[in-house]
Amino acid sequence: MTITTDSLIRASIVTDAERIITSAPRVSYKIPVSIGICAYNEEKNIFNHLVSLQSQKTDVIGIKQIVVVSSACTDQTDDIVENFIRTDPRIQLVKQAERKGKSSAVNLFLERATEEVCVLVSADTYLPENTIETLCSSFLDPSIGIVGGHPVPLNQRTTFMGFVSHFIWGLAHEISLDHPKLGELIAFRNIVDEIPEESAVDEASIEAVVIQNGYSPRYVPEAVVYNKGPQTVSDYIKQRRRIHAGHIYLKRTAGYEVSTMSSIRLANHVARLIRPNPKSVSFVAAAVLMEAWSRLLGFYDFCIAKKNPCIWEIATSTKVLVDGA
Repeated sequence: MTITTDSLIRASIVTDAERIITSAPRVSYKIPVSIGICAYNEEKNIFNHLVSLQSQKTDVIGIKQIVVVSSACTDQTDDIVENFIRTDPRIQLVKQAERKGKSSAVNLFLERATEEVCVLVSADTYLPENTIETLCSSFLDPSIGIVGGHPVPLNQRTTFMGFVSHFIWGLAHEISLDHPKLGELIAFRNIVDEIPEESAVDEASIEAVVIQNGYSPRYVPEAVVYNKGPQTVSDYIKQRRRIHAGHIYLKRTAGYEVSTMSSIRLANHVARLIRPNPKSVSFVAAAVLMEAWSRLLGFYDFCIAKKNPCIWEIATSTKVLVDGA
């Protein structure tokens, strides 16, 4: 599959990834890795996603297990995965008869994960060949318990919603450089037995467990994962209100707050992103208003309506990673 992106950025990413891997201390064994993929009706993405996993470079790591948890899929997702299983014994398909939410699917993966390091990656993403190795090389440091990759949206920046996707993920990137906030692609030591099934923010729930066990988090910006941001305002609000409600739930139940919950931190980084390009102020203002409205709705859902959206309506415009692929 051909993914069009800025060639200079990609060259920089590859160079940084190679630098990290080559400078990592040589070990007498490969870090053994189990990969978990939670899928609900992902027939448009799952083929290319699995191909990208099969194409990973593995000098420092060894991908021993790839577990696809299919949550009551009604499309061709299961058939596509079963075709892969015929030629790749590492791939396993776990069929969940009833869709109970992503955290429930994550727990099915955690039950089956056999290796020292677990990787959890969204099914609607695509990974360059260095991503998993660059990410998991961090575990050569025994103090590190969880690491997160760098999500890069494939949306066109020239549209308003494309700008919003790049702005929001760029904001998360800037914050994570100082205060890691991990999502879309995470790797963690296999010390998590389960997370609350009612959690709407599975990666953050795993992050909380690992950090509360005394390990440190790390953000690895060179470990790029391509995704697709919402292409409509309604899909954006639907997605962001659910995430904010989930973060409130995590703070109330586990006493853990992700770094992007801090309004002061957000404001400081928004100002930093605007400075180099003052012409973007109108788009930034609109994006900030959309995010604020989404968070207000998430607050309403959890704190007033007493709704916890652990089984959420899919934002359909995020589900075709590359048009025509």
